[in-house]
Amino acid sequence: MPKAAKLAYRPIGLLTGIAGGLIAGAIFKQVWKKVSDEDEAPNPLAADSYSWREILIASAIQGVIYSVVKAAIDRGGAKGFQRVTGEWPGS
Repeated sequence: MPKAAKLAYRPIGLLTGIAGGLIAGAIFKQVWKKVSDEDEAPNPLAADSYSWREILIASAIQGVIYSVVKAAIDRGGAKGFQRVTGEWPGS
């Protein structure tokens, strides 16, 4: 049954992953507004608009937020799946 559980979880994992990315993006925008007093985060491809320091700090904050949100959503989704099916979807 573990292989069947993994296959059954794939669509759920995909949808929660998309939702997690949207949630993480929204959280990052709010955090960045408070940290920098700017509405938009630095764009690494914008010519001379931002310093290396600003771009790297924004990327680090975004990475931490994304990782934490993804881990929380992945774990919560797996726990919910286990409650419903009795099987753990991961390996």
